[in-house]
Amino acid sequence: MKRRVFYSFHYQPDSWRASQVRNIGVVEGNQPASDNDWEEITEGGESEIEDWIDDQMHGRSCVVVLVGTNTAKRKWINYEIIKGWNDGKGVVGIHVHELKDQYGQVSHSGENPFDHLSIGDKSFSSIVKCYSPAGSTSQDRYAWIKKYLVPVIEEAIQIRSDHS
Repeated sequence: MKRRVFYSFHYQPDSWRASQVRNIGVVEGNQPASDNDWEEITEGGESEIEDWIDDQMHGRSCVVVLVGTNTAKRKWINYEIIKGWNDGKGVVGIHVHELKDQYGQVSHSGENPFDHLSIGDKSFSSIVKCYSPAGSTSQDRYAWIKKYLVPVIEEAIQIRSDHS
């Protein structure tokens, strides 16, 4: 049985990379809102955005944060990370900056978003893992994600279970 996960990512620069990761097909992931849908959601204000995120997370066992150049410190990504953790879901990060986008471009490495959040008196990054896929090319890194995504998710779920 495939795990159902929630993918968290900075939409504008990383939606193509996120789509490529989702299309690997080893887990079932949420589909992002289209630009038009997102505009409609955001027009409803913060409570509408929170409701949409909460609905998307329902029935998911893990939050996979796809970490790009500007993912860290983003309000809604932080909300998704904390919401997932507080709801008992596994949380894990995977850097995607060196994956090619639709134009064949890679971006610069971003900060670990978990470095800026806390669980009680501990840094989130002291508990939650954030991976940089191995390889010298974008293809190598996609292959790493395909091979290790399921074990990484299972590990994140176990880590969360150990911190219940």
